[in-house]
Order: sequence, then structure tokens, then C-alpha cells
Amino acid sequence: MTDDRPFLGILLMLAFCVLAPLGDSVAKLLGGHVSLPILIVVRFGVQVLLLLPLMWHLGLGFRLPRGTFTLTIARTLLHMTGIALMFSALRYLPLADALAIAFVMPFIMLLLGHYILGEEVGRARMIACAVGFIGTLLVIQPNFASVGWPALLPLGVAVIFALFMMVTRQIAKKIDPISLQAISGVQATVILLPLVLLFPSLQGGGISLDQSTLTLLLLLGGLGTVAHLAMTWSLRFAPASTLAPMQYLEIPFGTLIGWLIFKDLPNGLAALGICITMAAGLYIILRERRLAQVPQVPTAAQ
Repeated sequence: MTDDRPFLGILLMLAFCVLAPLGDSVAKLLGGHVSLPILIVVRFGVQVLLLLPLMWHLGLGFRLPRGTFTLTIARTLLHMTGIALMFSALRYLPLADALAIAFVMPFIMLLLGHYILGEEVGRARMIACAVGFIGTLLVIQPNFASVGWPALLPLGVAVIFALFMMVTRQIAKKIDPISLQAISGVQATVILLPLVLLFPSLQGGGISLDQSTLTLLLLLGGLGTVAHLAMTWSLRFAPASTLAPMQYLEIPFGTLIGWLIFKDLPNGLAALGICITMAAGLYIILRERRLAQVPQVPTAAQ
């Protein structure tokens, strides 16, 4: 028996692909006047405040299954690092460009799923990922290197979040997703909050808590919490290799959000790349849905 339900996992990953760039856009709006450590503390602190009442209502606890404590710590550290790198990149790069550069991540994730977790990766998935990767290269603006070293930050995001998703896959079926996210939030807050309080230099001169800033900070935490809860749930129902091509859909969603909020519009080459990545992602959705509807016939090998 298996708990995998690929189409449900795909729908949850699609929700993540919409909510995550929305959260990134809020971080970009705040990045000009709120320090990076405070952004991260608020991101995880709001996660705790939102999930603790939900855990109490559902009767969930903080007790971890044997052998998962080290993995949850590793997952939290990877999550914190990935978010910090992405928020830093957004201070220098347009939203669409930062996402496009970071989107070598699904390709890395696919390979990790195959070679580390031993997940089956068929030829169709490999082709879809390769096509999506080509589209990603087209989305990247030819002159992105002109911004200097910050252009390398999304590459770090790609590696960190590929590892993050691999770790999540290992524990997602052992820990309830709500408990996992709450535990991650508590761990990150316990690590970061004392540092911010003890070292005023990390506060960046403090925060002017006007209504607009406070609303955006709360929105940052809320969007991040719901987005990564959806991602965690998706990995509970589908293998990493199935979900890898879906990640490419975050690029067109991020491009649309970047245009609506920041008036950043890709050029013709980038628009072509967006179309290619959308086609690759939609192909995987339709293929997995069709396979889920076909009864599995046992073979001699089974």
C-alpha cells in the first residue's frame, strides 16, 4: 500500500506556486526599509502564531517520531537559509529574474530524487524537466550578470531548497504537516529571536511600525505559512520526481505578480521561455491525472 495520490499532490504544489511568489513580492516591498533578520523572524514567528491554535484545535502535539529530530532541525536550518538568500536576492533583482535564475532547483530536485531517494524517473518526466529547464534559460535576461554578485544568490536558493524538499519528503509521511510547520516555526524563532534581541545591529535601525508595514509583515508570515504547508502536504501525497516539473509554474505566476506590483515585464525572449515552462508543467499535470485514472494491472514482476 502507498499513500501517494499524485494528482492531489500536484494541486497542492500548484497552490504553493501561486502563494510563494506572492510572499516574495511582499518581502521585496519590505526589503527597502526592514532588515533581513527581522523579516525572517517575523516570517517564522507569524507561522507559529497561526499554527499553534490550529494544532490545539486538531489535538496535535509537538512530539516527534523516533529518528526525526535531527531531520527536522536540518529542515529548519535549510528553510531559514533558503528564505534568507531569496529575500536578499529580491533586494537587487526583479521578482521574475530572481525566480528564473533559482529555477534550476526542480532539475536538481529531480536528480536528487532519483539518485538519493531511489525514486523512479521515467523518460517523459526527464523530457518535461529538460524542456522546462530550457524555458528557464530563456526567461533569464541575457544581461543579468550586470547586477554583479547578487545574481548568484538565487543559485544558492536552488541548491538549498532542493535539499530542503528532499528532507521534507523523508519526514512528511511520519509527521502531520501542520505539526511539522509549527515545529519548524518554533525552532527558527528560538534560534533567531535571541540573536536579533542581543545584537541591535541585526535590527537595521529598527522598524517604523506604521499600519502599512505591520500589515505587510503579517501578510508575509501568513503567505509563507500557507504556501509551505501546501508544499509539505504535496510531498506527502506525491514523489519529489513527480512534483519537480510543477515547480516551473512558479515562474509565470511570479512574472505576472511582478508586472502587477512592480511593473516589471519580461522581454520577448523571456516571454517565450515562460510559455515553454508553462507547457512543460501543464503536460505533467495532465499526464499524472490520466495515469491516476487508469487502473493499475499487476504484472509478473510485481
